[in-house]
Parts: sequence; structure tokens; C-alpha cells
Amino acid sequence: MVCNRCIMVVENELHKLNLHIKHISLGQVEIAESLTKNESEELAASFSALGFELIDDKRTVLIEQVKHLVLDLIRNQHNDTNLNLSEIISKEIHHDYNYVSSLFSEVEGMTIEKYFISQKIEYVKELLVYDELTLSEIAYQLNYSSVAYLSNQFKKVTGLTPSHFKQIKENKRKPLDNIKD
Repeated sequence: MVCNRCIMVVENELHKLNLHIKHISLGQVEIAESLTKNESEELAASFSALGFELIDDKRTVLIEQVKHLVLDLIRNQHNDTNLNLSEIISKEIHHDYNYVSSLFSEVEGMTIEKYFISQKIEYVKELLVYDELTLSEIAYQLNYSSVAYLSNQFKKVTGLTPSHFKQIKENKRKPLDNIKD
């Protein structure tokens, strides 16, 4: 689940199956009942039909927590922090960063930093398409040290300058779950 609409869809599906929610947040849901194998398979099938999957493997859950934290950091502009990405992840995920980083790279085939940059650039694309902020405002909002640095990183990831991307807009954005190396 990567947005509030996703949470709403999951909530509705759980209510349809008469399951009671203890806790729900982006990427996580805890239900009150213990599920039998058949109930778990039924839940997985209903979620799969909606484009979701059940994750109960601890390593995969940890990776998902990192992904959701990265999205939160980017989307909710935590400009007030003096911590770097590795410190934030260690603090919020409650695991040693080296372990999390190694696991993330092994499972996702890219580093957390590269994932962070990819997500940032996707958000820049979104903001450029909305055309409500200048590139300077976008750079400031996403903690880039300068517009030039943002432009260079954007071109390195997309192969286009932000202004060229803004001109061609169509079909240049990727769904969040399809961002890979």
C-alpha cells in the first residue's frame, strides 16, 4: 500500500471478509484474528485480484518498511532533519543500517541510495507534470543543494533535462512499484 486510497481498499476488503483490523498504515496491516491456511489463501487471492500481495516473510517486511520510509521522506519533505538517510533508516527501522542496506541490495538489486534517488526523480517528474512549481522551488522542496545539481541528477537518471521532460511529458512517469535499476 503506497497511498491512502490503497489503505481504504485494503480496509474495505478486510471488512468484506469479516476480519477485524488492529492496526493499518502504509504498507502494513495487522488483523485481530489468526488465520487458517485456507483463510490466508483466500485473503491472498482477494488482495492479488486488487494488485496487492501478502507479505509475511520478515526480510520482505523489512524491505517494504524501508521503501515506505523512503517514500515518506520524499513526499512529506522532512527538511527539518539534520540526519542523513542511513541514520534515519537505522533510527526508524530499528536495525543496523549495514544489515538493512545489504539485505535491500540483495533483494532489490539496487542500493537504498539508488532507490532513494529514483524515487526522488519520479517525484520531480510528477511535480514537473503538475506545472505548479518552478524547478528552483522543486529543488528547494526536495533538499537539493542547487537547481544545477537537481538537473544533473535528473538527466543522469532519465536521459533528459527537466525542461525537455516538461515539454514532452507524455508517458514518461513510471508506477512506483515498477521502479528498478
